[in-house]
Amino acid sequence: MRNYHFMMDDSKLFELEAAMKRRIAALPERIRLCTTERGLMPRALMLVGPRGAGKTTFLLHHALNRGMLYFSADNPMLGGDSLYEIVKAILLAGFTGVIIDEVHFARDWSIHLKAIYDDFPGHQLWISDSSTLVLRSGLGDLSRRYVPMRLPLLSFREYLFLETGKEYRVRDPFDSNAPLDPQPSPEILAHFRSYRERGTRPFYQEGNFTDRLLGILEKTLYFDVPFFLPSITDGNLRLMKAITGTLAQSDIPRLQVRSLCADWGIGAERLYQLLEVMESVGLLRIIRIENDTKAKSVGDKLFFSDAALYPALGGSLGTAREALVSALCADAGWSIESARDETSGDFVLSRKAPAGIRKLKIEVGGASKKMKKADFVIRDDLDYPAGNAIPLWLLGMGY
Repeated sequence: MRNYHFMMDDSKLFELEAAMKRRIAALPERIRLCTTERGLMPRALMLVGPRGAGKTTFLLHHALNRGMLYFSADNPMLGGDSLYEIVKAILLAGFTGVIIDEVHFARDWSIHLKAIYDDFPGHQLWISDSSTLVLRSGLGDLSRRYVPMRLPLLSFREYLFLETGKEYRVRDPFDSNAPLDPQPSPEILAHFRSYRERGTRPFYQEGNFTDRLLGILEKTLYFDVPFFLPSITDGNLRLMKAITGTLAQSDIPRLQVRSLCADWGIGAERLYQLLEVMESVGLLRIIRIENDTKAKSVGDKLFFSDAALYPALGGSLGTAREALVSALCADAGWSIESARDETSGDFVLSRKAPAGIRKLKIEVGGASKKMKKADFVIRDDLDYPAGNAIPLWLLGMGY
């Protein structure tokens, strides 16, 4: 039995360990592949990703049989204690490491984590948060200590595993020589329809997906954004709500800076700040025009990061399609920009390859969509790839 007699009273340590065991006991039988396929874990990890993506499940899964202790920095039981003293008490009680969820709630968290890393070199330190701003605001001192990792939303490949138990290989949709597995049977295509509406986050298995997704939207707007932008006003909050409504219904996902600033009595700099935070907390994906080097921009196109928000909000099918393509490509490791010449295609994709930088131009649309001057056309309602036409579902097998 562990010896609980340091810094923190025994009852708190017992309760934290019991709470962790309850969480582990509640883990689902099937866990997303991004979690189970991860190999060796670093000693110190900074995990970020949108709410509901499965960060806690990821960390608890990899903590099994390691002797680590999990706690969330927003646990009211720990509200009066410094992060350093909490972790010190846990490690001196015999645990091999700690998992700290929602780390931004801890005061001066970056300073404390640096000290913990240096003072306890034989222990594992895993932390997580829902905003990439945590990385930018704290990683300056921690970059050589904590390995950053991002957990994306579910891919279609992962959704199929959770639904059927069958594990398909990752497939590059732009490689015509790769074997087609799975075959696009009616069952697979039916699963893809469900995935688009309710399968982007693992909690879909618990039911009430739309209500929970809209709850995340509200919490992100009214809780997460104000946390990272403390001077936010009621008018700013209403503006962000208006922006989400505009993006959901618009067939052309663009924002007009001048009209927004005039209508809402806000400066352009403040608008850029709001959009930056909305992007960092996983609500928006800003697609900038090809080779755009502007430091401040609302982008050429603006999408919800989670395409499932469009059906949840009764949004545009065409915009939802482009949002899903941009999400699946980005999470498969592609950098994505808007094509400077719209007559040649919609997006320009690029990523590192053995021979340098691989670059592709793609067009996105329905089954009758023409390719224009693009390398590939991504078509909805298409089952098999044919020539340079790629079915949308196949992009979901890319990670």
